Amino acid sequence: MSKEMAPKYDHLAVEENRYQSWVDKGYFTAGDTSKHPYCMVIPPPNVTGKLHLGHAWDTTIQDILARYKRMRGYDVLWLPGMDHAGIATQAKVDARLKEEGISRYDIGREKFLERAWEWKEEYATTIRSQWAKLGLSLDYTRERFTLDEGLSKAVRKTFVDLYNDGLIYQGERIINWDPEAKTALSNIEVEHKEIPGHMYYFKYKIVETGKELVIATTRPETMFADQAIFVHPDDDRYKDIVGMHAINPANGDELPIMADDYIDMSFGTAVMKCTPAHDPNDFALAQKYHLPMPICMNPDGTMKEMCGKYAGMDRFECRDALVKDFEAAGVVDHIEEHAHQVGHSQRTGVIVEPYLSKQWFVKMKPLAEEVLKCQQDEDQKIHFIPSRFEKTFTQWLENIEDWCISRQLWWGHRIPAWTNKNTGEIYVGMEDPEDTDTWIQDEDVLDTWFSSGLWPFSTLGWPEDTPDLERYFPNDTLVTGYDIIFFWVARMAFQTRFAMHNRPFKDVLIHGLVRDSQGRKMSKSLGNGIDPMDVIQDKGADALRFFLTTNSTPGQDVRYDETKVDAAWNFINKIWNAARYVQMQVGDEKPVLDPEHLSSSDKWILSRFNEVLAHVTDNMDKYELAIVGNELYNFVWNDFCSWYIELSKATLFSEDPNVVASTKAVLYTVMINILKLLSPFMPFVTEEIYLDLPHDKESLNVETWPEAISFAYTDAEKEEMNLVMSTIETVREVKTNYDMKPSKDLTISLRDKNGNWVALSKDADAVLNKMCHAQNVKDLHTDDILSRTIGQFVFTCAMGDLVDVEKEKAKLTKEIERLNKEIKRADGMLHNPGFVKKAPEAKVNQERDKLAKYQQELTLTQKQLNELLSK
Repeated sequence: MSKEMAPKYDHLAVEENRYQSWVDKGYFTAGDTSKHPYCMVIPPPNVTGKLHLGHAWDTTIQDILARYKRMRGYDVLWLPGMDHAGIATQAKVDARLKEEGISRYDIGREKFLERAWEWKEEYATTIRSQWAKLGLSLDYTRERFTLDEGLSKAVRKTFVDLYNDGLIYQGERIINWDPEAKTALSNIEVEHKEIPGHMYYFKYKIVETGKELVIATTRPETMFADQAIFVHPDDDRYKDIVGMHAINPANGDELPIMADDYIDMSFGTAVMKCTPAHDPNDFALAQKYHLPMPICMNPDGTMKEMCGKYAGMDRFECRDALVKDFEAAGVVDHIEEHAHQVGHSQRTGVIVEPYLSKQWFVKMKPLAEEVLKCQQDEDQKIHFIPSRFEKTFTQWLENIEDWCISRQLWWGHRIPAWTNKNTGEIYVGMEDPEDTDTWIQDEDVLDTWFSSGLWPFSTLGWPEDTPDLERYFPNDTLVTGYDIIFFWVARMAFQTRFAMHNRPFKDVLIHGLVRDSQGRKMSKSLGNGIDPMDVIQDKGADALRFFLTTNSTPGQDVRYDETKVDAAWNFINKIWNAARYVQMQVGDEKPVLDPEHLSSSDKWILSRFNEVLAHVTDNMDKYELAIVGNELYNFVWNDFCSWYIELSKATLFSEDPNVVASTKAVLYTVMINILKLLSPFMPFVTEEIYLDLPHDKESLNVETWPEAISFAYTDAEKEEMNLVMSTIETVREVKTNYDMKPSKDLTISLRDKNGNWVALSKDADAVLNKMCHAQNVKDLHTDDILSRTIGQFVFTCAMGDLVDVEKEKAKLTKEIERLNKEIKRADGMLHNPGFVKKAPEAKVNQERDKLAKYQQELTLTQKQLNELLSK
């Protein structure tokens, strides 16, 4: 042999220095126009840090699909890229500057952006190295970034077009405000958590009567901006005071007492203070009644001058001080413990402040309606896998609110809007105004999701009419987690529909989250995060990939379990050992399979391979990677290694050179095809083994998907081999139960359901003798025989004094009980109209087959018991 495989699988040696050569040789570069195109764009990771296990899972699924499609003859473009991640990246750069003792305001916008680009380059390099460790077959010649020149042009054009169509407007609204990042947030960037708090009940004196009203609030610090008090018009308790005024205990303002049916008469005291600039519901009332809308807080969450002695205090510091003063002044009626849902910024973790602010918004209803309409058209809809997630998608679009797209940041796409400082006129356009002294550009940038919503087509060159856009759009498949259906999938759907009048992709394959072994979400606070690079160092990328993609069905979470990663490594080691055995048999010469000289065991393994290939191909097309992984695992471990390799040890020593040649050819053929089927899941080890065996191509990366192997195989041959294998298992079980040595010769007899002896072929007899030292004879000359049911056959064995007849009766009785239970269960299911009508046809037929099998086995087993009872 030119190169002998190492005696033990070493993932570090196998995976080292291989990936870059694949990239350099252009194996992953798209563009073969003779093939049918297939396109995926990577969900761009944020340039805020390293990839986590969720990224590893998401990208491994995509890589498996890309590699599979290439082998099926597609021109695959899997386009890589990264997201600038506005708020998150700016926060990271701010933190780095803080460590240096400076802030972005000290260095100014331009210098800050220079530092942000340096950060981007640093972490983009890290992310690419991690992609390489994972073995991702990305086309780096087309890599994109959400802030690159081409995408910036796409973003500007989309903004301008939406604005010109009346779908972007500027207005004052209550938005989610992050006081730490000092920027607006969209609703889906806010995470609601239940936290302990208080409901404060304060006394307001009515000016006209001198009586007191008790009003409840959870946010006393906003009282300085109160503009009115509301009661329900039908509330008899308060009808007489509508039109009067009450004194705001925070600042002494006289607040009008008004009535509106928005008020919930069953909640608290049924009296509500109205703070238009700090609550969305109060804002709606203020618009209705034309109330003023003063803001009592600064953008950093400190109190404004209008708050008197509390000015400059942090909002929560002000709350505590105000309540303390109210208690001293006798304003507090009582305080209740109150757990409530409070919005937190997903970016900084601080409590979000509802805040009146002038922002840019996208009118969402018309855009959402277009997408929803297309979801009714089979040729235009986005198909969700699993389909249940379409409901999540459509429900969000049906209940959509206008999208606040402006962010008070420096890192991001600057809004292409300018205000004339002399006239106040607003200009929105692709090009900057000529008179830059007169026109001032908006300081804000766009929400990160605005640019990533264009990702499926902007990455292909839009707004230019590029060959890639023509060839690869719409994308074929998107792989992403269920947690960003709102964030990203929906945005891509309506932005693509607006810009391209098409769907962004045909299929969306949804996966879950990676959780720890206890089912908890991985987080820094719990300290349960796992770095995929550590796992790769310890177990190898192939083991991690196989674990992640074969332990969860689409849409479900996966629990990280180190023992299962170890099991994946052990499986790879099993493949390695099998390959070493094959290499030792075939050497450097590729054996040629001759269908005319196949033994019964050869035909059996090739038949099993054809069955597995059909199932695997079908399930790959359905994105059922876990089913594929488990089928391949069972085929390799059980059928090929435990059975065929063991069977081959008998035929390789045959005196017939045709038998030996056939065995070597079958070993090689099945092994090579196993490598092909597993290569999308574990590209490193399969490539290593492929190159160590005689091979046709320079790399597995340019191999084609296996095809079914054609040979003559009758039902009788197939049935005989199944009988032989079941007999071998039964003989081994009998020897174990009766403490017999595996090498002890046994005389057995196989009979059909009619009691006729089943004569085996010469091949089958040889296998039986070699594998379990058993000889099948027509007649057994003893009454002390042991019998077992094997499918439609009865196995009997001469045991002499070893057999305990009473124990055999008990075993057969127990087996009859089991079969009766199975028959009752299957019969019950088949007589259940609900099951027969609703279950898939294949499942119903499977139950019918099981029932027939159990009934047949029951007949044979009862016959065996009756024979024993008659003795």
